[in-house]
Amino acid sequence: MKRYAVALFFLAPLVAEFLLGNLPIVLLPAVLALAPLYGGGALLIRELVRRRGLGWPNIVILGVAYGVLEEGLTTQSLFNPNYADQHLLVDGFVPALGIAVPWTIFVIGLHVFWSVGASILMVESLAGDRRTTPWLGRTGLIVTGVLFAAGITISTAINMSMWPYTATAGQFAATGVVLALLVAAGLLLRFRFRPRGGRAPSPRTVLVCTLIAGALFMGLTLVDVPTWVGVAVWVADVAVTLTLIARWAAHDGWNDMHYLAIGAGLLLTYAWHSFAESPVGATEVAIDLVGNAVFTAGAIVLIFVAWRRTRVRDILTASGLA
Repeated sequence: MKRYAVALFFLAPLVAEFLLGNLPIVLLPAVLALAPLYGGGALLIRELVRRRGLGWPNIVILGVAYGVLEEGLTTQSLFNPNYADQHLLVDGFVPALGIAVPWTIFVIGLHVFWSVGASILMVESLAGDRRTTPWLGRTGLIVTGVLFAAGITISTAINMSMWPYTATAGQFAATGVVLALLVAAGLLLRFRFRPRGGRAPSPRTVLVCTLIAGALFMGLTLVDVPTWVGVAVWVADVAVTLTLIARWAAHDGWNDMHYLAIGAGLLLTYAWHSFAESPVGATEVAIDLVGNAVFTAGAIVLIFVAWRRTRVRDILTASGLA
């Protein structure tokens, strides 16, 4: 089962930076440097949750913790007004908190739903009967933790060399407290959902709803709307979508195909958005477009393979052969 762990380790950075369109295809070798951070984080979250017999609410909480760690302590983009020369804190800045609410919601959402969530969903869809079981032993878990720590160190060093900045002691302390509370909640809380009568919607319906939710979340970056209107839309989008999924998952008939539908919708959202994303560095438009097309094609192939495997398993289960 280690092959699924390796797949997640490398899929997470590919989704987080390349499928998004943030990094061009010419920087693909950088995936080796990014994997310990993104892949190590996603794999560590997945393994800890599955080893404790917990579920997706815990993965979401730990995904938030990952976002706080990367953006609050590693890149410090939550506090750095000139991070990547993007002036990310101009809109919706709250002096008392030292953060910009829109950027905080957006960037942590990227990590929760795509860097961590979509990557885990897709690899677990490939894993079949091992979808919710641990893939690593104790040694593998320790190695993953060491790689993740190395990834944090590498990412911090790279960011400090490119955009030197140090948050205040208060900001570091507050981030540490928030991070500790999120990790504790993600590992200790157990969520119980009462079964509901009726049938779950079809996977196709779940896919369409995920695409709509993703379009709202990512589409707001492409249009000019009042800052706090955008914040309200983001919050409502996330709250409504997570509530719907939680309710649907409690109905009869909710299965692996539904989880795949969510993962597929998330990947396809990043895929179309990549063509509107401006990549880091000076890259020719033609090369950037080719790269986006390549990663989009890769995402479609991954979705198809996962769908085919899940479909075959469903047929075998229905016929009593599995």
